[in-house]
Amino acid sequence: MSNEVSFEKDSAKKIRVVVAMSGGVDSSVAAALLKEQGYDVVGMALQVTDYSKYHKEGSKGTCCSLQDMDDARRVAEALEIPFYVVDTEKTFDANVVDYFVSEYASGKTPNPCVQCNTRVKFNALYRKAMDLDAEYIATGHFAKIEKDSEQGYKLCRGKDQRKDQSYFLFNLNQSQLSKTLFPVGDLTKEEVRELARKWNLPVAEKAESQEICFVPNNDYAKFIEERIQKGTVVRKDGFIVTTSGKLLARHTGIHQFTVGQRKGLGPALQAAQKLKINFEDLFVVSIDAEKNLVTLGSAEELHRMECRLDRINWINDPEKLVSSRIQVKIRYRTTPAEADIVKDESGAFKLKFVAPQRAITPGQACVFFQNDWCLGGGWITE
Repeated sequence: MSNEVSFEKDSAKKIRVVVAMSGGVDSSVAAALLKEQGYDVVGMALQVTDYSKYHKEGSKGTCCSLQDMDDARRVAEALEIPFYVVDTEKTFDANVVDYFVSEYASGKTPNPCVQCNTRVKFNALYRKAMDLDAEYIATGHFAKIEKDSEQGYKLCRGKDQRKDQSYFLFNLNQSQLSKTLFPVGDLTKEEVRELARKWNLPVAEKAESQEICFVPNNDYAKFIEERIQKGTVVRKDGFIVTTSGKLLARHTGIHQFTVGQRKGLGPALQAAQKLKINFEDLFVVSIDAEKNLVTLGSAEELHRMECRLDRINWINDPEKLVSSRIQVKIRYRTTPAEADIVKDESGAFKLKFVAPQRAITPGQACVFFQNDWCLGGGWITE
């Protein structure tokens, strides 16, 4: 059962829906579909950041740029729907940018897109939707919502498995899902493009954004270095060692490293070569923020059979799961792995995998599935 809402098309009062319009083809088609279905559609763009703060004039945008705002406005004009821009810059800076920097500075690898969806976009949309007397919000995410008599609202994978975005939405709750629509969830990406062409939407051929909106050229280390120079982050030098304890080199901040990293290890690899360590096989296998220690090891040493989680959000009641065995994605671009979730002696949640997993990374979102059903997820701590 999809989350399309039934209503009387000839009723005097149409159901109002606020659509988050990013300027991309997915959200544009979402708005067009809802209008075609007879909803009272209101377009809304969230200005999450002052793009000029992070990008030089003339540089190409990633997402949420001024060009994206203009594109969203042009689509709204083509669809003849109202359009608003909401300034969420302060909320974004506090909940996404500052979080991003502090996570890297503490030896973790953050996922700002999940944080942005949870802390900024959906919260802002719900507040503004209520202000406009709207009954629902809608986005262009490739995901679906189903209503189940026992489980309530279920978040499910989108039809296009390659583009499925349920991973980024694991922090939503029952109340939010009950007021949310994902109009393109039953479409493939190519079907979305075809509809955009059919309706002559000005973004029909627009390329997808891949990089993080506030990090120029996707250079995370440089971005954080600039924060260090401004005094908002403290840099601590430390050492790079092997898993056997051999000292390889000094480093100038753990924010330059992430678990699984192979490139950019420079002096450490040169030292490893002198020590006759097979430097071609060295990866970052762990980061100790307390000791400012970066440990390198082999590809085999990257694999783990378990990990700890915190801040777990269950979308549905875990006691009603069909099976205790779940599928887990330890990052967005991975194949789900089978695992069991248990509590250890301290009460903390731990995942035990059926097969070893490569580069389990603290700071990343770990999302739970049973087939196409997204159960929720948490954040990897170690």
